[in-house]
Parts: sequence; C-alpha cells; structure tokens
Amino acid sequence: MRPIYNNILETIGNTPMIKLNKVAEDFPCPVYAKVEYFNPGHSVKDRMAVQMIEDAEARGDIKPGGTIIECTSGNTGMGLALAAIVKGYKLICTLSDKQSKEKMDILRAMGAEVYVCPTNVAPEHPDSYYSVASRLNKEIPNSFYPYQYDNLSNRQAHYDSTGPEIWEQTEGKVTHFVVGVGTGGTISGVGKYLKEKNPNVKVWGVDSYGSVFKKYHETGEFDEKEIYSYITEGIGEDILPKNVDFDVIDFFEKVTDKDGALATRELARKEGLFLGYSCGSAFQGLRQLKNRLTPDDVVVVLFHDHGSRYVGKVYNDDWMRDRGFLAPANKLAKDLIDNHSHLPLVTVSPTEPLSNAATLMKVHDITQIPVMQDGKLVGSIDDHTMLSCMLDHPVNSKLIGDIMGAPYPVVDLTTSIEEVAKMVKSGHRAVLVKLEQGYHIITKQDIITAMS
Repeated sequence: MRPIYNNILETIGNTPMIKLNKVAEDFPCPVYAKVEYFNPGHSVKDRMAVQMIEDAEARGDIKPGGTIIECTSGNTGMGLALAAIVKGYKLICTLSDKQSKEKMDILRAMGAEVYVCPTNVAPEHPDSYYSVASRLNKEIPNSFYPYQYDNLSNRQAHYDSTGPEIWEQTEGKVTHFVVGVGTGGTISGVGKYLKEKNPNVKVWGVDSYGSVFKKYHETGEFDEKEIYSYITEGIGEDILPKNVDFDVIDFFEKVTDKDGALATRELARKEGLFLGYSCGSAFQGLRQLKNRLTPDDVVVVLFHDHGSRYVGKVYNDDWMRDRGFLAPANKLAKDLIDNHSHLPLVTVSPTEPLSNAATLMKVHDITQIPVMQDGKLVGSIDDHTMLSCMLDHPVNSKLIGDIMGAPYPVVDLTTSIEEVAKMVKSGHRAVLVKLEQGYHIITKQDIITAMS
C-alpha cells in the first residue's frame, strides 16, 4: 500500500468488497457488496467526477481558474468539489429540491455555490436543474458544464476502474452485477467490462417507480405516463442519458420508495453498513429477484454512497412515519383515544327500540354503539346490522336486544396499537378501552389515522 498520497484525489478507488450475511441468509448463493462510500467523497461518483474534469482539461474545455457547473443529486457534486479544490476551480451545483439538506450543506461546506431547483417540472422547463445549469454555463465565462448524463467520461471511469476491481476481487467468479441506475455510467461501464471478460455475466439495473428506464428497456417506448414524482434519490430518470447503454443491461427491476427506505435501514441494523437511500433500493431490487439465482452464482451489488447524507430522511423516524413508511412505534390504546377521550361514550340499552340507535348514530355521526345494561357490556349494534334489520322489518318493531351482536372486546390503556389492530382485523367493528370509570371506544378510523 502506498503510505503517502500527494492529494485527496489519489485515494479514489480500490474500495472494499464485503460479504452480506444476515440480510442475505435466504439467498441461494453468496452476495457481495462493493461499498463505494470508502471513496474520499463517500460515493461512487468520485470516480467519474475526476475523470470528466481530467478529460475536459486534456481537451482544453476548461482553463485554469475556470468554473465547473453541474446539475447533480449531490454525490457527483461532492466528487467535483474535491476535484475543484485540488485543481483550483470554482464550482456551482444545481440540485432538485427533493435532495436531502445534508447534501446541500456538505456541498456548501466544500466551497460550492448551490442552486436549489423545483423537482416537479419538466427537464426542458427553464427552472429545472438541467436548464439552470445550462443557462449559467452560457452566462459565465471560462465555465465547463460536464453534464454527467451524456458525458461518456462517466461510464469510461467505471470501465477503467470499478469493473476491473470487481473482476479481480471476485477472482473472475462474478455471475451477476446489480446496481441502481441514474445517469447510467456505473452500470454501463462496469457491465461492459464484465461482459467482455465473461459474456454470461448478468447485469441487472434497479429503477424507481416514476422513472422511464424499465419500460423503455423492455418496449423501446419513452412513455411520459411513466413519469411522476418519487422520493428515492440518485436513481431513476425522466430522461434517457447517453451514458445508459441499454444493450449491456439484461433486466430492470423497479423498487418502491418505501421498500428502498426500509431496506436501507435494515442494512444498517443487520450489516453495520450505514448507506444511502439508493443502496437500500439496489439491495431490495436484488432481493425481489433472488428466485432467479442458483447456488452456483456469485452476486455483486454496488452500494453507491454513505448514510450521512440521509440522516434527516430515511434514518429519521418522524420523516419515515410522515410518509407512511413506518408503523407507529410504541403507540398504545391510550394514544388512540386522546383526541376524543373528553367526549362521553354513546351507549344504548337492549330494551330500547332500534330507532333510538339510528337517531344516535345520525346525531353523533358514528357507525357503531356499545350496548350496556346495569353498567355492564352486554352487546353491540352497528350500521350494517341495523340496515339489514330495517330492510326486513319496520324500524320501531324491533328492540336493540333482538338484533345486537356480541360485546366489543375490552383492552386496557397500555395495550399496544398492534394488538388493537389485530382485534379489529379479526372481525370486530370496534374495541373498548377500560378506564378508571367506565369505557371509551376505539374505532377502525382511529386505528387508520394513527397508522397513516
């Protein structure tokens, strides 16, 4: 190992390969992770960022003291920041507003000027992060716009470095390469190299719902109906970058925002790999395809970046719950009634006419009522039972006790929301909570509200 490096750029590459254990216990073959956060900029993008600048210097596209301008999801910007610092350039990055605040703060800390642009606009819209970068490039003298999507130095960097490293680290035994696809440089460069070494190597790309890649690969159609906003960062596109070599890619698998986020957290807890959002998506995509694997296979999944850029997102429980990605933790029966515990419990007795229950449901806008007699729970009545009876009999001809169902189950204030939900799922229309004096009701809507 070289003991001293001349600058930070010389430390890029030669990242480790790490066997996945607990998360891959049910796979038929070994799964290895190429962990790219060991690069100095904490992502795979360091490789191509430096290559794009050095190739531009060789062509004379940027002069000393010039300005680099790039549209980025954050990681390419970090790689460009390292290159700009060492080589003496200014850096301007345009990012979409869905990118994490951590990414923006890190870029600013590294001396970049950051423009935040709206996500939900078309690529050709003047406010898109593509268009803003292009406009600044035209306005600022001696500036260079690498445009990582179409700059083929991107995939060349991975053909020259990442691909050979994977081949050597697996001693040529790799049979499947799996990676999330954004600009397409990583999958295309690595895939091309590996297929030249062994044409039987399968290259699988992981895509997001809301992205065009999968359908285009399978049909050749660029379907704008496939495009919609999604949360996952760093993979999927609403354009077709020139770096994506669809001939090298054997298959695309789509992963939901939720599944990718949960897999990211799982990799941290079970493997000690503190990874970025798209890394979880890459592994989840592989997990969804594991039935295609055999005991003779050797799989390499590339993990793009580090989790430090997502602390406020996928690693934040509140952020996850706000998007419905996590079930509410540590919620109890007490929490489910907090919003209406000050209201009296509406009850009826079995000796009242059915019309009384109908009136109470209308006045209080409710659909079920406990039936009580002498302070004890003796039954229940709901809108479904009432409607069935009213269709067959005059409303005043029946007493509540004639048609009431079994009493609702009773829980205490400390019963978990999961246990309450199981009771409702098993067929009960509601659950009652035992208080110091009397009861209160938990409805299906209370559970839905708490879990959404």
